Amino acid sequence: MSLADSLATPLVSTALKNAIESRRPETQRLLHHSDRGCQYTSDLYQTTLKTLGITCSMSRTGCCYDNAVMERFFWSLKHEWTKHEKYADLTEARLSVFRYIETFYNSKRLHQTLNYQCPDQFERIYAQQLAA
Repeated sequence: MSLADSLATPLVSTALKNAIESRRPETQRLLHHSDRGCQYTSDLYQTTLKTLGITCSMSRTGCCYDNAVMERFFWSLKHEWTKHEKYADLTEARLSVFRYIETFYNSKRLHQTLNYQCPDQFERIYAQQLAA
């Protein structure tokens, strides 16, 4: 997870590399979908995707429905967690968002699109099915 006070390209590039390092997926099978923000359309980020063998997909300009899953995630983060918070600094905000993702969203929050399972549970069951 990365959080900064700007939309700088190195932030998203580092976040992607960290995610790949921690999860170790088969990058040739990954599809990275984003909006058309300058950090995602930059040469640096596009080169990072190509170097990792990740296919790039982008929303149509101004169409939030193309990325509805992430739009919903950020709605949940804002309305369930950070809406009334006042953080002293960026470090405190990072820790709070990390807690939301790791101790609630991924491990406890049920998702209708995942048949009312949390993401961690859904992923475990999916991995078991692949291994069978």
